[in-house]
Amino acid sequence: MDRRSWAFFLGLSAIWGASYLLIKIALRDLSPEMVAFTRIALAAAVLLAIAAPRGELAPLRGRLGWVAILGAVQVAAPFLLIAAGEQSISSSLAGILVATTPILTALLALRLDPEERSQGTRLAGVAIGIGGVVAIFGLDLSGSGAAVLGGLAVVLASLGYSVGGFILKAKLADAPPIGVVAGVMAASAVLLAVPGAATLPSAAPAAGPLAAVVALGLFGTGAAFVVFYALIAKVGPARTMLVSYIAPGFAVVYGAVFLTEPITAGKLVGLAAVLLGSWLGAGGWARRPVGVSEAAAQEAR
Repeated sequence: MDRRSWAFFLGLSAIWGASYLLIKIALRDLSPEMVAFTRIALAAAVLLAIAAPRGELAPLRGRLGWVAILGAVQVAAPFLLIAAGEQSISSSLAGILVATTPILTALLALRLDPEERSQGTRLAGVAIGIGGVVAIFGLDLSGSGAAVLGGLAVVLASLGYSVGGFILKAKLADAPPIGVVAGVMAASAVLLAVPGAATLPSAAPAAGPLAAVVALGLFGTGAAFVVFYALIAKVGPARTMLVSYIAPGFAVVYGAVFLTEPITAGKLVGLAAVLLGSWLGAGGWARRPVGVSEAAAQEAR
């Protein structure tokens, strides 16, 4: 990759790693439902403004039902679950647990997709990653029932990301990526509008939480996806997907620096095992991400 691509890559990792910090700050004055809705609605506004003039929403006609299903499974539910989970666990732990998505994808592929099935080093990676999750729950989350439930909520969000990948691959892989994500964000905002409105705060949120949720929506979700797809177009999907292995490290650093969250043995062991397991479980360097066409994967090599 050239310097410009590296700058985008590191910038995207830093932005996505900061999402968990911003969620934690926003939760000081806003409900999980309101955080998720506001984040998604702002992102939808950014992405629709980009996709609509380019005609990238038109291919979604006739498939709006699948767009809504994908929105529910891969955006609305996971974003709500992560925000709910962060009410009882640290932002850095949330960032680490979300990195289990490739591991869960590999497990689901055993039944759902022969092309994605794990064997050899990929299967070993799944085992290593599961060991990392066990270490996190055993060392960092064992002292509180609420913390265990919070951690499980984030893992369930990762499961939603994984299931959504298979839906995307089967039903929407041939549609323009920006159009898909814009449509999915819009559908997700509609799904969360009522829960968000039902949990409006009784008083205006403070400047910090308000700024956090706005930054989360405009930059951490909306602009980040634009950079994400720009990187895919420039350096290919295989290299771009490596961002998912860098962002959790940023989440741990942000949590420690800005929220004084401790860097524990459980986090270090869990982070190392989850990232190594995810990388191996995703096929290492040779992995073709779920939802990416074979032709696109070949371009990345």
